[in-house]
Amino acid sequence: MNRTEFIITTAIILFVAFAMGWFANWLVHRFTRVRASDVNELDRMARELHEAEETRDQAITYLQQREAELTNQLSQTEAELRAAMDGLRDARAEAEEMHAFMSRRGPGG
Repeated sequence: MNRTEFIITTAIILFVAFAMGWFANWLVHRFTRVRASDVNELDRMARELHEAEETRDQAITYLQQREAELTNQLSQTEAELRAAMDGLRDARAEAEEMHAFMSRRGPGG
């Protein structure tokens, strides 16, 4: 192989390598290209996700407030129940005392 054939062969090999690299680059960009409709769809999904998270946060806040209200109401109701039970206990004790007093005084007295 003389010098001219070597230069031509080297040029052909380099051109083929360049062509293959360019083609590979074109294929990569062709398959990884993002379309505008895909970007719009992702934007829409991001907005909907954000709205859903806000709604969830509002629901959690409402449920926490409602739970606090119900806990407070339950505490008040339990306190009222204890007071009513104490009053009933006192009334029973007083009724028993009155009954015992009446029993000691006798039937006519």
